[in-house]
Amino acid sequence: MSIPQTNRKINLLQATSINMIDMVGIGPFVVMPFVVGQFNNGLFIWAWIFGAFTALVDGMIWSELGAKYPLAGGTYNFHRIAYGERGGRLMSFLFVWQTSIQAPLVVASAAIGFSQYLTYIVDLNVWQQKMVSGGLVILVLLLLYRKIETVGKISVAFGFIVILTIVWIIISGLSHQQHEIRMWPKGDESFFQFAFWSAIAQGSLKTVYSYLGYYNVCHLGGEIKRPEVNIPRSIFISIFGIAVLYLMMNIAVMGVVPWQSVRSDDKYLVSSFMEQLYGHQAAAVVTVLILCIAMSSLFAVVLGYSRVPYAAAVDGNFFRIFGKLHPTKNFPYISLLVLCGLGLIFSLLMKLKDVIDSILAMRIVVQFMAQAIGVVLLRRKMGSSGLPFRMWMYPIPVILSLIIWAYLLYNNPFALYGGLIAIIGVAVFFAIRRSRTSIQE
Repeated sequence: MSIPQTNRKINLLQATSINMIDMVGIGPFVVMPFVVGQFNNGLFIWAWIFGAFTALVDGMIWSELGAKYPLAGGTYNFHRIAYGERGGRLMSFLFVWQTSIQAPLVVASAAIGFSQYLTYIVDLNVWQQKMVSGGLVILVLLLLYRKIETVGKISVAFGFIVILTIVWIIISGLSHQQHEIRMWPKGDESFFQFAFWSAIAQGSLKTVYSYLGYYNVCHLGGEIKRPEVNIPRSIFISIFGIAVLYLMMNIAVMGVVPWQSVRSDDKYLVSSFMEQLYGHQAAAVVTVLILCIAMSSLFAVVLGYSRVPYAAAVDGNFFRIFGKLHPTKNFPYISLLVLCGLGLIFSLLMKLKDVIDSILAMRIVVQFMAQAIGVVLLRRKMGSSGLPFRMWMYPIPVILSLIIWAYLLYNNPFALYGGLIAIIGVAVFFAIRRSRTSIQE
């Protein structure tokens, strides 16, 4: 399979920044109270550790595939190569199919989260919030409608905002600790109780969502300098860096705010925490910074996913119009416009909680689990001697990844919805195939 590549202009710092700003976004700030609320014993920190572990084992799979096949579209190409001529076309089509729905949902979740969090400092009714979320999508479209090297520089600037904001929150909380964060069970409690793992399952549906994005660089594989080295490095730096920041932020905030007082729907937890320490003005400043983080995440998400329909179109497995590059700026502008357009519509129609759960449900089988199996198929076909990066302790990460994703899928209320989308995708694929065959005959 030959796919034309755009210019390789993104370096390691820019690639890591793109991953990290995708990972953070509004997610950890709005899901933190929900995660705390799932645990009636204060052991919520383990949901964040579980999320980090999930990202690490899955990151090994992405690193091996991304280093070996640094092409635009990421998973699209991994499936196309791993599953062979017959299965590969179906699996890669299913990925593009679910991406065409799921990616705009991701865009919508960031935009909705932004508009809801803005209400901490600006009183907005429902329709005004929808106008803000729609306007944010349009602003991100305008920021991305330019050459990739300029986009890389913008990503680095956003990345610094993300890190500095979280570091400020961490330092503020650690210097005002009032409560001890529980790490271990007490009395009759145990890590081996059903209640604990039920809380882990429900909390991790949100924490894993907050870690997603460590692989964004793989969607831009054709634009990464020295991809065989920089793709794995950017993935692992992103995972370890964000995991440390998330864990420290939880310890900092919940060491000041007693976990017993946190409500699951308290969407302003971090801003209220800063107001408790420094007053309303400081809370307003941190709220503005969190909003900048939300916008930066949306920026990275749209950047990465706009390359997926492009890769499929160039490969003849999607509508041809998506394969067009901008005549002067050299980026897939049709794909970018369509993704933002659908994201704009979803941001006006859906609720944030439903968006988050449906995103993960749709991706688990078609992307994450299928990709783990694809690594095994590729190793059996081609061996491991020519791999620029080989995952550690193979096949243990693959097995663990499949078990974790199956566990999260079982506990996801939108699992049936995600499966239905995949089944419809299979039907559409064979309908298109039959249509093309009849035309040729």
